[in-house]
Amino acid sequence: MDLKAVSTKIAGGSKNVAETITNGLDALSPTLAPFAARWDAEADRRRQLRTPDNLKRLMEAQKNHASARSTAAQAKIRRRNLAHTPGVGLLNPERRAARTADKAARQHARETLAKLKEAKTSYPATLRARAIQAHAVHAVPGAGISALAWDQAWGAYPVAGSLALIAANVAALAIGRRQPRVQVEDGLSAEEQRLVARLDPSYWVQNADARGLAGTVPSPAQVTPAGLVANVRLDNRWTPKAFRAKGDEIRALLGARTDLRMEIKPGSHGDRATITLRTRSAADGIDLTGWTPGCPWGVDTVTGEPVMVPLGRRMLIAGTSGAGKSWSTRALLAEGSEYPDHRLVVIDPKRVEAINWQHRARTAISADEVLEVTDELVAEMHDRLELIPRGQDVIQISPDRPRITVFVDEGAEVIAMAKPRKRGEDGEDYARIMENLSTLARMARAAEIILIWATQKPTMDARGGIDPQISAQITYRAALALSTSAESRVVLGEDATEKGWHAHELPMPGVAMLRSGPKSKPHPITTRAFSPQHVIGLPGREIWHRQESPARSAGASPLRLVKEPAAAVPTQPTKAPTNREKVAAAIGTGATTVADVANVTGINKGSVSKLVKQLLDAGQIRKAEDGALSVVAQVGEVSA
Repeated sequence: MDLKAVSTKIAGGSKNVAETITNGLDALSPTLAPFAARWDAEADRRRQLRTPDNLKRLMEAQKNHASARSTAAQAKIRRRNLAHTPGVGLLNPERRAARTADKAARQHARETLAKLKEAKTSYPATLRARAIQAHAVHAVPGAGISALAWDQAWGAYPVAGSLALIAANVAALAIGRRQPRVQVEDGLSAEEQRLVARLDPSYWVQNADARGLAGTVPSPAQVTPAGLVANVRLDNRWTPKAFRAKGDEIRALLGARTDLRMEIKPGSHGDRATITLRTRSAADGIDLTGWTPGCPWGVDTVTGEPVMVPLGRRMLIAGTSGAGKSWSTRALLAEGSEYPDHRLVVIDPKRVEAINWQHRARTAISADEVLEVTDELVAEMHDRLELIPRGQDVIQISPDRPRITVFVDEGAEVIAMAKPRKRGEDGEDYARIMENLSTLARMARAAEIILIWATQKPTMDARGGIDPQISAQITYRAALALSTSAESRVVLGEDATEKGWHAHELPMPGVAMLRSGPKSKPHPITTRAFSPQHVIGLPGREIWHRQESPARSAGASPLRLVKEPAAAVPTQPTKAPTNREKVAAAIGTGATTVADVANVTGINKGSVSKLVKQLLDAGQIRKAEDGALSVVAQVGEVSA
């Protein structure tokens, strides 16, 4: 055989052996990586504690403890000498003093020892030194035993075992720190470099079988503004759905962080899947603090494009405590109260958010206030619906008829406030609160009364935070970090989990999924952060209060089929009666309940309830035991 051919064959065999060893080490590396990581973390912790100040305290503690031990030893010797001195009795003053000094010296030695231990904890030995000490504990005695029993069959085992343990420790650290030798791009973070290396086909194929992923081969990862993307080829045993179900195994194979967002979706063909690791955000570096009119609500974390939420959209905003729900919604509320033809109403039983908006929004905190404002909104809605011209879908907004954005925060508290059979002081049924809000959700969009519903728990059971009737009418849905996958399905749709819309896995705070319609795909966005101090610093705006329509104030029907002739203009102007006078007059003409008075006067029930209470307090009317209202006769009046 030719010598050159032999050399080539030997070189090829050596190369194969080297590749086999490399592949084996690459396969073993993930198993030992946690051990190496813990070792490095502990070594780094000890290294950070070994500061000059801690060393100074340790040396001082050692000095004090040595001095205390010396003093204690001298006191002990003196006590023993006196105890054995002839003629020195047990009650001898000098002997008693020696005992006291010995006791005090021993106590002081214990105290300095405790401080010494504390100082050693603050200035620990390096992990390498501690490992050498630990191995010496068994290596040195093992060597001695081997020397004594060298002529025995087992004489070499103790020292061999010690050396093997030391070698195993060193090898485990070396292999655990080993990274697969894959070419990666410059400019990647350490985490991205590690993920790119493990997404390389050479590493994946060698280790996939151990994770139950044999038959899958990824392409080299591509770096995008939103993170790492790799396309995976699937053999005949796999489907994209089955591959997505192996999410835990894929995460383990990649060694990815538990809180790293990983999305697995079908690829361009039926035998393809796509893995996206959100190691980056396209919103990074974009300032999303504060607010100015017309600015976007957030930035798409995938494309980096600004995300706008148009005014006039009914919206559901859900997020668990700490997800940034309040900070994210404030920009929407500021936009909805900024312009002359826009007004804001904030319903907040928890009070915390409402008080920030009192200078530019109508706020309702108590049950009576919530009932009153929802009654007014429903009455305003009916008035506006009657004004929509034929051929138009919505009323035209103006400073006189502004768009009203109604923000409910927190929805679960409002539902609890409106539990059936719960009544106020004047007999009002608070269950009408939810009736009013449901009516606004179903009918008020054409009247430009827009509902934004926010809740921490967007389920629709007895303890949930949104009513089914209201949820069915809302198309714009924003989900920040939620607690469960069930909540993700309520907000984003029943197919949210199947399509990978995992709002319950979003990081906190301020990262959301925004879905603009039932057929649209959610946009992952970073929302604008708007603090309470920024809200308080906004300029004041006009507060909305319902103005009674002239037709209803006069008790007439709002619809007139026959045009009536204009009334003669009086020569002397007359003062229009106040709402309180209208209520008193209606009771005087025979109206006995709040509902009767509201029907006669056209004033909403919430306002009537307040006016009735004022008249009762003033003594102008009375309430009978059966609840009937009547006017109190004044002195000098003659009964009929």
